[in-house]
Amino acid sequence: MVPGLVKGSVAFMGFALNTLFWGLLIYLFIPFKLLSPRGSRLRRFSSALMAAFGENWISVNGAGLTALHGMSWRVSGGEGLRKDRSYVVVANHRSWVDIVVLQEIFNRRIPFLRFFLKWELLYVPVLGLAWWALDYPFMRRHSKETLERHPEKRAEDYDAVKRACDRFRGMDVSILNFLEGTRFTPEKRARQGSPYRHLLAPKAGGLAFVLEAMGDRFAGLLDVTIHYSLEKVTLWSLLSGRVREIRVSIRELEIPQALKSGDYLRDACARERAQAWVREIWSAKDRALAEWGTSAAEVRDC
Repeated sequence: MVPGLVKGSVAFMGFALNTLFWGLLIYLFIPFKLLSPRGSRLRRFSSALMAAFGENWISVNGAGLTALHGMSWRVSGGEGLRKDRSYVVVANHRSWVDIVVLQEIFNRRIPFLRFFLKWELLYVPVLGLAWWALDYPFMRRHSKETLERHPEKRAEDYDAVKRACDRFRGMDVSILNFLEGTRFTPEKRARQGSPYRHLLAPKAGGLAFVLEAMGDRFAGLLDVTIHYSLEKVTLWSLLSGRVREIRVSIRELEIPQALKSGDYLRDACARERAQAWVREIWSAKDRALAEWGTSAAEVRDC
């Protein structure tokens, strides 16, 4: 246990120092972005430079983990990806470590990976402004309970997605969407009555809104399946070296034209097309996870 504690502490300090260094560089250039008009050459340059800082942050984190723990990465697919194309990315969601994994496997292979954040996170000290500087889209969304009481407010959520996507005008972008909406656990699966063995039921609405807002700009959808050597994965288990192997599959899928030009909010047929396509993706993902199985029983504490 002691070696794991020492390695985890070293890795945590490395992550913290790496974040501090690149975070300070990002903050140095925030005034240029704040004072430059949207669409201006200076603003585009500032955005590109800060995204490069973010990519360097990811590279250093990944190199540190590899050097410290010698983890095994088994990644298949994604050979033809390009950084000068835009993608929408979907993945199963087991842990917050998923974001670290996705950043690592796609770093400098596709445009800097971004995902939607709740508007309230903009006011998180230090991080909120850094996320804004890195062009993460912030949006206000109504809660599930509010939408059940006021279904007409769904249109406001759709408009919020469109406004958030306005940040990406004139730039190549990769947008991440966890369709399950929350991290998978067997208890959540049972409560939900999910038809999948290793996944929660996906929600197609958020993806459909993004495709309708900017679908013609996407070169394709990247369907990512993530599997860990541990049944329960936390950031500490990653930092301390307990995650021995990470297996990832990347499938590049063509986005049906009907989903780019549909009206998920008002057209029942468009909703069914989007939901059927997502269910097909999720069924294939569930089969892949079943074939890979779990090697958690083979892993012991350090």
